[in-house]
Amino acid sequence: MKKAYLGVDIGSISTKGVIIDKNNHIIASDYLWTEGNPINAVKRLLKSLEKQFKKDEYEIVAVGTTGSARKLIGVVLDATVVKNEITAHAVGTTTFYPDVRTIFEIGGQDSKIILVDDGIVVDYAMNTLCAAGTGSFLSSQAKRLGMEVEDFGPLALTSKNPTNIAARCTVFAESDLVHKAQMGHKKEDIVAGLCKAVVTNYLNNVSKGKRIASPIVFQGGVSKNVGVIKAFEEATESRIIVDPNSHLMGALGVAILARKNKEEKPFSFSIQDVEFKTKGVDCNGCANHCEIICVYKDNKLIDSWGNRCERGAIKERQNKVKV
Repeated sequence: MKKAYLGVDIGSISTKGVIIDKNNHIIASDYLWTEGNPINAVKRLLKSLEKQFKKDEYEIVAVGTTGSARKLIGVVLDATVVKNEITAHAVGTTTFYPDVRTIFEIGGQDSKIILVDDGIVVDYAMNTLCAAGTGSFLSSQAKRLGMEVEDFGPLALTSKNPTNIAARCTVFAESDLVHKAQMGHKKEDIVAGLCKAVVTNYLNNVSKGKRIASPIVFQGGVSKNVGVIKAFEEATESRIIVDPNSHLMGALGVAILARKNKEEKPFSFSIQDVEFKTKGVDCNGCANHCEIICVYKDNKLIDSWGNRCERGAIKERQNKVKV
């Protein structure tokens, strides 16, 4: 039986998962919406991956998690590796593009830039304050224009005179979009302008003060938008590399880290049938008043975190909370 490794990247908007073999080849993968419930999202992800997985040929021996809900899902999946998004994306990218110098990543609600020198991360920055440079911004504007966000890119490429859209923040951009539409700007020009606005916002905020060097690899859900790719190439005067699996790079990276970690634990897809619940508990043990997050597996406490001192440590024998 050949060994396989599972990587899960769970964010606020989307949940990504891959299963790779020892040579980092993808055996199974999927990308779906988190829908505000990371545990249910992962269960749906596992159901999809299981259908693609060849159980008679491979066995999953290690699991890695990354993303905003990495700790929670790491507990649920009994992961051997739990890493932040910067590390996961850097490992995934440098594995397939060892000469990369700059990584652009734009997701549903946040974006980041990672600078690499000789395969080592030397600097990075993240933007989580303004949504104007993210996928959720484009999705909301697509609805406003009565079209699917997947159609944004191809339509943007037909524009010969992109509309100048204010990119300082979501509120300004939305009001400016309405104003420009009322003035009679063509839809393709407005869409191209929105793609440029995303890039302008990203370069002025996320990568401000950073030295952008080629090769540049662009990833995250927004990297599938050819209009944004073109806007990045025009702004940076550089070729932008987009991997076919750019939307899965965080999951790929953490799966590779799980493989390299050497620690192995048996994994079963039956975990998707187990009931998991979470509970927030206020600790009044000291002046910190920490909110402790408790995770239950079939009503049994399996982990907790959030305490800043030992007074807030919750042991299984102390568990009196009904979920």
